[in-house]
Amino acid sequence: MVNSEPYASFKYPEFNRFLLVRFAIVFAWSMQFVVIEWEVYSITKSPLALGYIGLLEVIPAVLMALFAGHVADRKDNRTLLMNCIAGFSVISLGLFLLTWPLIVAGMSSQTVLLGIYALVFLGGFVRAFIGPTVFSLMAFILPRRLYPNGATWNSTAGQLARVLGPALGGFTIGMIGVHWSMCVILVFSLLALITLTGISKKPIKHKETEQSVWNSLTEGLRFVYREKSVLGAITLDMVAVLFGGAVAILPVFAQDILKVGSEGFGILRAAPAVGTSMIMIVSAYFPLYKNAGMKLLSMVFGFGLSILVFGLSTNFWLSVVALFFSGVTDGVSMIIRDTILQLRTPDAMRGRVASVNAVFVGSSNELGAFESGLTARLMGTVTSVVFGGTMTLLTVLTTGIALPSFRKLDLEEDLKKQLTE
Repeated sequence: MVNSEPYASFKYPEFNRFLLVRFAIVFAWSMQFVVIEWEVYSITKSPLALGYIGLLEVIPAVLMALFAGHVADRKDNRTLLMNCIAGFSVISLGLFLLTWPLIVAGMSSQTVLLGIYALVFLGGFVRAFIGPTVFSLMAFILPRRLYPNGATWNSTAGQLARVLGPALGGFTIGMIGVHWSMCVILVFSLLALITLTGISKKPIKHKETEQSVWNSLTEGLRFVYREKSVLGAITLDMVAVLFGGAVAILPVFAQDILKVGSEGFGILRAAPAVGTSMIMIVSAYFPLYKNAGMKLLSMVFGFGLSILVFGLSTNFWLSVVALFFSGVTDGVSMIIRDTILQLRTPDAMRGRVASVNAVFVGSSNELGAFESGLTARLMGTVTSVVFGGTMTLLTVLTTGIALPSFRKLDLEEDLKKQLTE
């Protein structure tokens, strides 16, 4: 069925600003991650050092995630997000200074490395609050009947930023260097902050004052456990991203295996962006509500196959094609998962459910980076990627067998209910 109103959400000016904020901050964060990866690997020549980047960010992000969801349900999301973006801007400024040759000229490589790691660690605290705050904010901008459409475009903006940011980072490293690449990141961060001022303050849906923080947090966990569609989507994506995070060690492939330098690194990083861009635009016209469970399983399986091919490839262009299809499949799975969360999460629990999602899925990106770096150190780079792709495939098969209700998941009835409200 073709969607007759693929751009319905864009009729709301605040949603347009929201998408720009979402794109700019995710773009800046993702670009910053890859620029830091390149700098750290250039300093250390160690895949394990790349893994430490993800580990240091994920530790505070996981520790604070559930509390961040509790706060997001009880505070004005717009103001909270402004504080988060301001904090990220300060961290980006610190990294800009740490990559400035005039400043680091008298420092040892170890001192610079420790400074980068420290700022990444602080960034993990900021990131813990951004995810649930953004997820909650969208629900106050659009009417309920447009949640599925909004979720599609929200996923599109986030996913495009998540792959275009690293792609641009790969190119700017070769064109203007690491230091000025960090300046570009800071500009995008400030753009997000300025754009956010055009969104008004929002009401607070969850106003219970007698409920303890612990009870509030466990309420969110219990909801996710009871709602099997949400639990299945989160768990499947978590394990797939955890073991399929080959992009975390792309600097190793670009520099040592495919030997294509920073320009080739940029192309490798851009390949998923092209695939994601194409499929996400198409998905706005062809919604993914029907047979959502089987579609999600199929897309994650395809993602695992793409990573497996990439790990085995010794040809640059075959590697590019494999990463292109990883972007296609990851983009579709992201849209389906976000739609499930938007449709099946009560407004008063959006922050806490998003925080649970951040613990399981968001943190798995960084844990996946650490897993890739660690297994690359223990098994070798190629073997580690093949191992990750294989584990992703096994995860899909196991989920499909263990959760037959998830295989049968269909969101058309949920959509009909939203359209009547």
